[in-house]
Amino acid sequence: MPNKQNVETLATIKDELKDISAMWIVDYRGLSVKEIQELRRNIRDAGAKMTVWKNTIMKLAIEELKLPDLGEILTGPSAFVVAPEDPVASAKAVRDFAKKNEALEIKGGVMDGEFVDVEGVKAIAALPSREEVYAQIASMISGVARGIATAINGVPRGLAQSISQVAEQKPADAA
Repeated sequence: MPNKQNVETLATIKDELKDISAMWIVDYRGLSVKEIQELRRNIRDAGAKMTVWKNTIMKLAIEELKLPDLGEILTGPSAFVVAPEDPVASAKAVRDFAKKNEALEIKGGVMDGEFVDVEGVKAIAALPSREEVYAQIASMISGVARGIATAINGVPRGLAQSISQVAEQKPADAA
């Protein structure tokens, strides 16, 4: 018979994992309290949340939610980075922190209901963030709009130049 606290924890985990876009799993052994606080802050700034849950309860939640089996990833100390919206930003936060702190080990994760290995997490982190994509689209739209404005502006300018040239030729012909 499971104890009440574990049942409540399982319900909490299932509720948090219900509508996520990604979850990254990391091993935080060897990090100081200050480093863990910095990691949590970076992850929070990326719009995600890092929580530590028992692997056994996490396995039950994953099974009940029909997420992919994470197998050997769920061994040893694990922290779970849950990204409700932008998986790229949270993957970047984890990857960037792991570059500076070798003690943080990225184990893998789940994105859009599919298992992602360590190399997959790093590849996702290399993608442009949502804000960067929006900026690129805005830049392209701005460039097109600028081109259209220049072309439209060129028609009256060309007409004015043509009239000016005709006007200059007329007095020369009349003489």
